[in-house]
Amino acid sequence: MRVKDQLNRTLEFSTIPQRIVSLVPSHTELIVDLNLNDKLVGITKFCVHPEHLRKEKTVVGGTKNVHLEKIYALRPDVIICNKEENTPEMVEELGHIAPVWVSDIKNIEDSLEMTYCMGELFGKSDEAKWINEAVLEQKHSFETFIQDRPWKKMAYVIWKQPFMAAGSDTFINSLLEINKFDNVITENRYPQVDLHTLKEADIVLLSTEPFPFKEYDAQELERVLQTKVRLVDGEFFSWYGSRLIKAFSYFRSLEL
Repeated sequence: MRVKDQLNRTLEFSTIPQRIVSLVPSHTELIVDLNLNDKLVGITKFCVHPEHLRKEKTVVGGTKNVHLEKIYALRPDVIICNKEENTPEMVEELGHIAPVWVSDIKNIEDSLEMTYCMGELFGKSDEAKWINEAVLEQKHSFETFIQDRPWKKMAYVIWKQPFMAAGSDTFINSLLEINKFDNVITENRYPQVDLHTLKEADIVLLSTEPFPFKEYDAQELERVLQTKVRLVDGEFFSWYGSRLIKAFSYFRSLEL
């Protein structure tokens, strides 16, 4: 069986992979939702959904640093990575252990493609189709819900000391646009930003991940900027796959 990942690399498998190591938290959640929990043998310490998973599976490290010997001992048939969350060096090293399937996701269309490809790879096409249909249904419903909402200038902050924000060429930005937010950060990826730039926004969103911003951080930054600052759940703005089904309900609940 030949498949391509989202970097357009061709991978070969003699049979459907039976032992999966996932080094991407949102992909881990998707793999479980594809009814593949029994095939999942290794995860990262950041794979927190479902909550019970880290007690049942072998934790092989983080998303940037893994214990290669632990992964080797698991005898995986495939290792799941992501271009942004994992490093090229990791992908190369892991390739000596098992085929590495890498996702590259900048928008919902990429996420839907990833889910479809996962379904094909693991013989779960029906489950993947159901997830994608549910995502699109929720997306269309939400777009109707906010159709009369005015656009606002926004900055989405992911890190502190220094402040870093989500730029224009990110999955986060694609979800912000669906929420009718106009990103004042025009650079790609995750540039450092100063207070002057943040003041250009009508509202600043502080994400709970990767930096664990708290409510008091939002209150303090709002005092400094004299601009509305709100804490938001970073998982709903940055996780792809099946998490998107829940994300649009979360977006409805926000009072921004």
